[in-house]
Amino acid sequence: MDNIIVIGIAGGTGSGKTTITRAITEHFGGDVTVIYHDNYYKAHHDLSYEERAKLNYDHPNAFDTEIMVRDLGALRRGEEIRSPLYDYTIHDRSENTLTIRPTKIIVVEGIMIFAAPELRELMDIRIFVDADADVRILRRIMRDVKERGRTLESVIDQYLTTVKPMHEAFVEPSKRYADVIIPEGGENRVALEMLIGRMEAHLRHAAE
Repeated sequence: MDNIIVIGIAGGTGSGKTTITRAITEHFGGDVTVIYHDNYYKAHHDLSYEERAKLNYDHPNAFDTEIMVRDLGALRRGEEIRSPLYDYTIHDRSENTLTIRPTKIIVVEGIMIFAAPELRELMDIRIFVDADADVRILRRIMRDVKERGRTLESVIDQYLTTVKPMHEAFVEPSKRYADVIIPEGGENRVALEMLIGRMEAHLRHAAE
C-alpha cells in the first residue's frame, strides 16, 4: 500500500525507545501499528532455562530477522501478520502469537533494527534514540528487576559481558544509518513534537 509509512526506532537498551513509541501510539491511536524486534528472538525450546539465560541476546544473530523482514513486507503490502511473542521471564519464545493488522503508520522498534540492511531498507524514516550509558544501565536494571523477575546481580553481569560490548560493536555503529538522532530519549519533547508533526503530515497526505 502506497500510503503506508514505516518508521524505525532504534537505540541502545534503556535509551528511551519505548517511551518514544508509547508517545506516538498515544497520540495517533488506531492509526499506528507497532512491531517489536524483541518478539523475533530465536526460539530455544531445546535448551534448559539455565542454558538459555547464558545466551548472548545482544548480537544480531540472536534474532530471526529474516522472519521479521517477511512480516514487515507483508504489512507494507497491507496484509495481516501473526507475529511471534517472546517471554522474558523464561528466556524463550512463547507458544502464543500476536495478530498485527497494517495501519497507515507502522513503527518498528528494536536495538538492532538498523544493523540489518534488508530490514532498514524497508523503513521510510529511521530514528535513533540516544542516551548516556549510565542512564541506560540504570533504566535497564529498574526494568529487568521489576518487570522481568531478574536479580540485580544477573542484570549487571549480563550488561558487562554482552550488552555493553555488543552495543559498542553493533548498536552504536548503526547510528550512522539514522535519518534523525534524538538525544535524551523520550525526555526530548521538541524532537518528539517534530516527529509527530511529520507523521501528521503523512496522514493528511494519505487522506487526500
